[in-house]
Amino acid sequence: MEEKMGGIEVGEILTVMDEEDREQEIEVIGLLTIDDKEYAAVAFADDAKQETIEEVDVFYFQVLDGEELAEVETDVEFEKVSAAFLEALEAEEEK
Repeated sequence: MEEKMGGIEVGEILTVMDEEDREQEIEVIGLLTIDDKEYAAVAFADDAKQETIEEVDVFYFQVLDGEELAEVETDVEFEKVSAAFLEALEAEEEK
């Protein structure tokens, strides 16, 4: 997985608004380029401190212009991105 993508880095804490207009801190836990598009895997900052990735709810966003996060738009795209991140994680664990 990549460590930096434009202005976004693994480990960076970002503040986003949730559905109820409350601020939430999320941490970038992974970055990948898939089919010439950049994606970030994020988790709530408090959850990202858990021992294992299995204990964390992970969300995926497309990275636009190296610094903005946009929702993954379709279920097909989400499945592709999710599978690619899982494959990359498994490859890193085998090293």
